[in-house]
Amino acid sequence: MIKNKMYESDANNPTRFHTMPDHIRKILYLDAPDLIVEKDNEPIFSIEVTTEAGTGHNAFQRFARIAAAVENSVPAFYIYPEGAIITRRNASPRWDVINPAIFQALESVMSIYDIPALLYYFPSDITNYLNNPQEAPHLVQKGLKYDADIINYSGCPDSSDNNMIQMFAAIDEVIVSTETYGVLAGRERLLRNITIRDQRNRMQEQFFAKANGRTINDMSPISAVQMIPSEYLINYLSRYEDARYSIGELLRSRENTAIYQVNAHFRGDPYPGALAAIDYLKCREGKTFEDRRNNLILVFGKVEIDIENRTINVINENNSSINDFFNDVKNSERHNLLTKDYNELENKDIPRYLMQVRYGSTYSKVKHIRVFFYFADAILFPDGSLWRDA
Repeated sequence: MIKNKMYESDANNPTRFHTMPDHIRKILYLDAPDLIVEKDNEPIFSIEVTTEAGTGHNAFQRFARIAAAVENSVPAFYIYPEGAIITRRNASPRWDVINPAIFQALESVMSIYDIPALLYYFPSDITNYLNNPQEAPHLVQKGLKYDADIINYSGCPDSSDNNMIQMFAAIDEVIVSTETYGVLAGRERLLRNITIRDQRNRMQEQFFAKANGRTINDMSPISAVQMIPSEYLINYLSRYEDARYSIGELLRSRENTAIYQVNAHFRGDPYPGALAAIDYLKCREGKTFEDRRNNLILVFGKVEIDIENRTINVINENNSSINDFFNDVKNSERHNLLTKDYNELENKDIPRYLMQVRYGSTYSKVKHIRVFFYFADAILFPDGSLWRDA
């Protein structure tokens, strides 16, 4: 077994990212998981681990990493706390529990790609101390249970916990399947595997148990989504049309549009992952953005529906500006070597230059810019708009 450090992007690791194997880079085009295991230069599975409390949009902050793996037919394992104890000054400790909508988002990804995207709970005290978190044995660790072997597995989830035992059993099934049938054929057979089907069923049971009668539309981030006739969007964007240009057929071809309203100043997390989840929950019917039933629009601002004029208005309540988006794009361009002449390159820059010639600035942009424009059909600001025609 050989272990290598994984460099997440050209934006964050400009001196090393170009050394990543091409088949690994293909998984990292949106965001980087914590671990990718491969055999014979083919990824077998990926793992993402977090200890963050999973309320609201937080559970989706890393969702794009899961989607990137599964879109490349690589099984993804997501380790997330069922709940974490939040302790604030002058307030009693309380459990911040996972948003159950994450289970439906993962189910949607599996349904489209026929590749496992499984969530296992990071071990915690929540089962026995749900109603009395102040007495949880691991209160100082937010109620989370880490592995006892702090020398070899410092910061890792408790491997003796049943959730981790079930996950390792599923990983064993992935390994056996890929060794028996080959990596590609073995991955394609996994959703039929009983062990993996059992976990998929448990995830759905957890959704319904934690939903408490709520529908997915009552949960973040879907609760921030409005469905409108696409005509309203086209009418809004018509201000950019003139005698030489009209909006293309892509946006016009879909009857309805899902608007993800982020009434906040422009920024990244947790919105990129939430946007990816909305795509699978409300828009996507196939493996590419062209296979959407509904347009997917990201709006930084407050959306008002103008029924009389069959359009929308974007109101600036939190100093949202398209200039912030452009500034982030321009800042990413400092990693761009393609504007340089040969004599300006150092020897160490040459292989990175070749990577950028092949992929352009895909990996050189910061994560939220990459994710926003991979998923969004349009991004609207109070003072400007961006959209795709095809």
